[in-house]
Amino acid sequence: MLLSLLLSTFITVFIAELGDKTQLATLTISGTSNKPLAVFLGSSSALVFASLLGALTGGSISSFLPEVFLKSIASTTFFIIGIRLFINSFALDKEEKEKN
Repeated sequence: MLLSLLLSTFITVFIAELGDKTQLATLTISGTSNKPLAVFLGSSSALVFASLLGALTGGSISSFLPEVFLKSIASTTFFIIGIRLFINSFALDKEEKEKN
């Protein structure tokens, strides 16, 4: 029974993560650095930590915070990360042009 739960959770999360924002962010960061192992370790440890938080808190946090507040936090965080990636991409382009 534990093995079937483990396997079904793995398959569900694996399929859900394909093409998701996490994978796209990892792809983008890896493409702009020369250290794919560091990107892999950072990305995978962040995913493990986020999954741990999700598994431990479950639905109980929604009894303390309204859903709209949780969604606002998530959307603001993604917006900030997106803006930082966008700005950093221009900074990297400028550095490459200066080297050439």
